[in-house]
Amino acid sequence: MNGFNALVLAGRRGSENPFAEVQANTHRALLDVVGVPMLVRVVRALRAATSVDRIAVSIDDPGAFEAIDELRELEARGEISCHASLPSPSRSVQDALKNCGLGDRVFLTTADHALLTPEIIDHFAACADRSDADLAVGVVAESVLRAAYPSTTRTYLRFRDGGYSGANLFAFRSRQALRAAEFWMRAESFRKQPWKLARAFGPMTLLLFALRRLSFEQALERASRAIGCRIRAVPLPFAEAAIDVDRPSDLALVSEILSARGETAR
Repeated sequence: MNGFNALVLAGRRGSENPFAEVQANTHRALLDVVGVPMLVRVVRALRAATSVDRIAVSIDDPGAFEAIDELRELEARGEISCHASLPSPSRSVQDALKNCGLGDRVFLTTADHALLTPEIIDHFAACADRSDADLAVGVVAESVLRAAYPSTTRTYLRFRDGGYSGANLFAFRSRQALRAAEFWMRAESFRKQPWKLARAFGPMTLLLFALRRLSFEQALERASRAIGCRIRAVPLPFAEAAIDVDRPSDLALVSEILSARGETAR
């Protein structure tokens, strides 16, 4: 199949960013990880992946590119493009999918995915294309993550067949997948009205989920019907795919992993 066009979410979360300011950095996406800004690491991985064609970055401050020689030069050569993000991740995704000319096949990830590799990207893309998904979602089983990094703290969705952590990897494979972005935007607006979100999925689905009576596959089938597109999970064998940089302990772990691989600033 044709390759994916990639979209990287690099917007800041709120007006203040004390995590980035620890490094006297103006933007969280440019946080230094073993001598390389996180966003640069993600862009390098995407450029090296065989399953990715074009790369677009959605960022709240396009001027941040000017601070990084490598990003500025790639943009000048037309190898990546930069787009102004909107106030929330869901709105940024929906805007980019509709207005940035990315087409129907879009690989979505985030700028804080500092351990992303071409191998992870290509494995996920190949599995997504072997499925019937409109939207494929990358996940890592709790057993895989705990076996590799038993001390790391992650958030897990728990089902009858085990817990899963998100990997911030999504493959939009058809126009139908836009419905998921639209649903995500509605869900963000339901933060103060959770009963509306419950109504969208149905009380029985939520009850079965709370009681862990649903398998992961069953839960996705119900979500697919509620949202109106086929959503499929891609369990990944890479524990690192579930480790993003949200807090100082994540930065320490990611730096340790990269240093163990022999990586240095380059």
